[in-house]
Amino acid sequence: MASEVKLFSGLSKSEQTDMAEVKRAMSARYLGRPPGMKKPAVGLRAAAAAISVATHNVVGVGIDEKYVDGIPTGIHAIKFLVRTKLQPSALSPSEKFPASIDGIPTDVEEVGMIVPFAKAARAVAMPATMPNPKTKFRPAQPGCSIGFQDPTNTFIMAGTFGLVVKDAQNNIYALSNNHVLADENGVESDGATRRQSLSPGAPIFQPGLLDGGKVTTDQIAELTRWVDLRADQNDNKVDGAIAKALQPSLMSRNILFIGAPTGTTAAAKDMIVHKFGRTTSYRAGRISSVFFDVSIPYEVGEVMFTDQIAIRGLNGKRFSDSGDSGSAILERSSNKVVGLLFAGATNGSLTFGNHIADVLSHLKVQLA
Repeated sequence: MASEVKLFSGLSKSEQTDMAEVKRAMSARYLGRPPGMKKPAVGLRAAAAAISVATHNVVGVGIDEKYVDGIPTGIHAIKFLVRTKLQPSALSPSEKFPASIDGIPTDVEEVGMIVPFAKAARAVAMPATMPNPKTKFRPAQPGCSIGFQDPTNTFIMAGTFGLVVKDAQNNIYALSNNHVLADENGVESDGATRRQSLSPGAPIFQPGLLDGGKVTTDQIAELTRWVDLRADQNDNKVDGAIAKALQPSLMSRNILFIGAPTGTTAAAKDMIVHKFGRTTSYRAGRISSVFFDVSIPYEVGEVMFTDQIAIRGLNGKRFSDSGDSGSAILERSSNKVVGLLFAGATNGSLTFGNHIADVLSHLKVQLA
């Protein structure tokens, strides 16, 4: 690959392929986890002798824009997302990120942790003109609060109702994340131990119980199926689940404030998008990458997702916060769905979404 830096729009198909290959190699190096690594805190201690402090610190690797003093430069780079930027003096020469890889510039950005965005308890003030997503809606609308009941009754939670979808038999479902509807069902890092907190038929409530939903009166759906969260695999694509409506009339296609989706389309670099979520309500953002690999802690262990959408909020505001998990991400100009929000950086700089084509394919549904 040529050594001069270029705008992404100026890269040839071959150069884009080269960049993707470098990203995959760096992702495998810095995000790969040793066998048996279940929980981040335990695993990091166990692997301390084998993995450097720099590797511990990396939570995402992607193709994104290089930033200088917080300002985008227009130059694409291999981006390393880290919990904390370490002083160069704290790192050995072998632990420092290279300034470039095969002629491709690199960039390091501090984001804190990347975590699933559900189970929120913090109230956010709503503008007077916005609907309050934490209230009860009948029919329930995407963008509002939704959730399950913890079978052990040790916590209450809420996430966001993403979309209304249907299967080949025209059954109607609410779409959201696995961690919003199925309580993080999946497979642990040994590849053999299954975690199934909730079973098909588990009740789904609107609003979520955290937002005042009542078990006796506010069930709208039953958990139907989900995509397992696989801590034993490095190629997860989707954090998704669907719940069948008790009655089709209990759900509306119209997303709060935004309206009905007009279809789906592929996410693209620099696309302006918007969403309506349980916590931050309406927010707009810009897609900065569609090729991010991120490692995220769940109850099954640390789960690695590949080639995810990364979004930065507009006007200095974060695009999402805890409780917005499950929100549909739509192209602002067309209202076509591009992704399903599932996680974000704790410092608010980045939000991550699954590509909508992957979500619908894995769950065998389409927009209603």
